[in-house]
Amino acid sequence: MQRYRRPIPLLAISLVAALISSQGIANRQPDQQGALPSMPELSVSPPPSVTKSNNPKPKPAQKAILGLFEKYEVVGMNVDHGAKDLNDFILALIRNPEFPNKVNDIAVEGGNSHYQPILDRYILGENVSFAEVRSVWRNTTQVSFGLSNFYEEFFPLVRQINKALPREKKLRVLAGDSAIEWDKVKTRQDLKLYGGKNRDTTIASVMENEVLSKHRKALMLFGVFHLFHGMNGSAVEIYEKRYPNLTYIISDYSGFGQRVPSASKYNDELTKRIASWSVPSLVNVKGTWLADMDFAYFFPPLLIGQPNGKLKAGFPQGLSSFSKAVDGFLYLGPSDLLLSEHIPTSVYMDQDYLSELRRRGAIMNDGGALENILENEKSSGSGE
Repeated sequence: MQRYRRPIPLLAISLVAALISSQGIANRQPDQQGALPSMPELSVSPPPSVTKSNNPKPKPAQKAILGLFEKYEVVGMNVDHGAKDLNDFILALIRNPEFPNKVNDIAVEGGNSHYQPILDRYILGENVSFAEVRSVWRNTTQVSFGLSNFYEEFFPLVRQINKALPREKKLRVLAGDSAIEWDKVKTRQDLKLYGGKNRDTTIASVMENEVLSKHRKALMLFGVFHLFHGMNGSAVEIYEKRYPNLTYIISDYSGFGQRVPSASKYNDELTKRIASWSVPSLVNVKGTWLADMDFAYFFPPLLIGQPNGKLKAGFPQGLSSFSKAVDGFLYLGPSDLLLSEHIPTSVYMDQDYLSELRRRGAIMNDGGALENILENEKSSGSGE
């Protein structure tokens, strides 16, 4: 049985602090029901009225995204984090026969850059077993990647697509997560020697060295907080200092104002505005009523560390408006019909791997992230 998505999947919540902890975000874990730690209420401005001039013009999403590569060298999209509809859309996009004519590389968050040579050989169709290449996404800095059904499907799919392509058209997959050698990490001190470096710096370096400096075209699949234009410390903000105006960032719809009452009270009104959009569709944000809306309409607030050591609810520095951080808005259907992704059965059956994840979690003091994710998977199976 498929499960309907909760407003904010636990997988996304449990990762968000870890994704951007280098920017002063508190490393807090949700409880087993996926609730964020208690935070003060945020005040938001009412959404702008709809006019003839600011009403978005949705376009068929696959065609629109492929068309973006005529103007941009990089298109960045949110990926995984428990959202099945989004994962399925990305896999369908990659299957599009036009995709290899538009794109050279696919950069992914869920891949340990230490294993790039193995990944290259596998994606090109060389004699690399699935068990061997699985280290790419199972041995990362993030627990969730090793539990992801998306990556279990994504890497073999690209390998299969490449079999039918001439060498000059073959896709390359770039692993964007920091290089870490877990077999050498026995203590927290070892993390400084063998991995655990700033992830956004690693991502930016991969994009600069393997894509932008070579004038290649890339689909960039990362958690959206790595992708925002202008957000202090995001991977895209880092590399755009040297390579500006080459990247188009897409955020996906999952409801309006979740966990922020002052924003969520407008959810029904805003949902009606987009109810007629086709599925899937993409709109350009600039110049529309979406553009200047508060971030709390689109993302849950974060707990941000203050100079006095206290925590404050809000968003990282640089996120002044939606349109300054994001260029496109992807609609995959009503939020109450979106599905959550299952953890692969093979993970549950691999007790040695789960034991290894628990060992890593103890070293990283991750607050029980693995147990939270597994418990949420069990408790949400009814789809309620």
